[in-house]
Amino acid sequence: MKKNLRIGLIALVAIILLAGTFSAGVVVGTINPFQEQLSQEILPTEAPASSGGEATGEAEPSEEGELPEGHPDITSPDTEDEIRDKLFAPFWEAWDIAHQQYVDQPVDDVAMMRGAISGMLESLGDQHTSYMDPDQFIQANIPMDGEYEGIGAWVDPNAEYLTIVSPMPDSPAEEAGLKPGDEIVAVDGEDMTGIDGNLVIRRVLGPAGTEVVLTIRREGEAELFDVTVTRAKITIPSIEYRIVEEHENIGYIQIISFAQETRGELRDAIKEVKSQNVDGIIIDLRYNGGGYLRSAVEVASEFIGEGVILYEDYGDDEGLKEFTARRGGKATDIPLVFLVNEGSASASEIVAGAIQDHERAPLVGVTTFGKGSVQNWVELSNEQGALRVTIARWLTPDKRQIHETGLEPDYVVEFTEEDYENEVDPQLDKALEVMLEVIGDE
Repeated sequence: MKKNLRIGLIALVAIILLAGTFSAGVVVGTINPFQEQLSQEILPTEAPASSGGEATGEAEPSEEGELPEGHPDITSPDTEDEIRDKLFAPFWEAWDIAHQQYVDQPVDDVAMMRGAISGMLESLGDQHTSYMDPDQFIQANIPMDGEYEGIGAWVDPNAEYLTIVSPMPDSPAEEAGLKPGDEIVAVDGEDMTGIDGNLVIRRVLGPAGTEVVLTIRREGEAELFDVTVTRAKITIPSIEYRIVEEHENIGYIQIISFAQETRGELRDAIKEVKSQNVDGIIIDLRYNGGGYLRSAVEVASEFIGEGVILYEDYGDDEGLKEFTARRGGKATDIPLVFLVNEGSASASEIVAGAIQDHERAPLVGVTTFGKGSVQNWVELSNEQGALRVTIARWLTPDKRQIHETGLEPDYVVEFTEEDYENEVDPQLDKALEVMLEVIGDE
């Protein structure tokens, strides 16, 4: 139960991350695995060359007629470079004005460049198409890589100081005595006041075997104190499983993220749980914000023997792209119940939607997050971060659009703050009740 409550605590951070256009959702050495991300692949590419040079003045109207006020003429038969120069003339004018007239000189060219990219993508009006600066991009890749070198703790980077949400079990952070709520006010003696939490994380990360000294502010302690943590190589599991206490005929598998190794870990978990002669398995997707599209299809295929898992709509004339179940699933016949909530997003919703449309198992919990789009991550040149670009929207097997609406569970059960404080989990309790009905127990 405490493990589930720990996940609930982490979700408080996850909900904030899911609601934003993009937030790194970072951790000290590990990223919050509940961030939303549905990506086919991370595809490094060379950034397109940009026009440079001095501002060339206003573009002249086209010979074919007047343009709307404020729009440059890009309809004339100019070369691509000429069109680009005309279109970006106001940009370079603004760039020069900032360098020549802004009161605090010198201006930060890199920050201005990154701000320009962010603003450009924000103008598209898609909350999931955005720019990741180098720090965000590095840390966003941690859960997909499955391992990193650091201290092993979930953290909140958005507080006044980088704050420990929970040390990972058996991690250096746990062994050093760090606790939920601890605030990191200094790293190796350097004050972190006013430093962005994402940058603080970079200072805490480091090679396995090296030490980092964290100055901690803890509620109830009158004085700050130092904690020395020896960094280690941390493996981030995407699956946790067990046999349910008091119901030894029911297994429980939590899918934390949809990473590269999730399928193999899930198959091992199913095999181990089934070896205990269980009659049914509860699959927990709560606060799972997604991951790779490929992983979502693989995971769904472990529970659905055949048929469509999802459709992709690229918004062109090519129609819908169909993704079907892969053969050899390990749990295509055993009774299942799925847990979902407001933190179940993206790849989690692909799996839950397929489960619901195929009537494979009931869903228990509350309406899911509602992220029905697919993103590619494109790395920019010179290690200047990456773009996250929406390339398609996806539909359930019944061609339901869940974007910004989510999936409605078959059994709606709330999980309140009071439930958390009382260390009870009514959603899991309901899932057990439903499972017992499914397998015929009293």
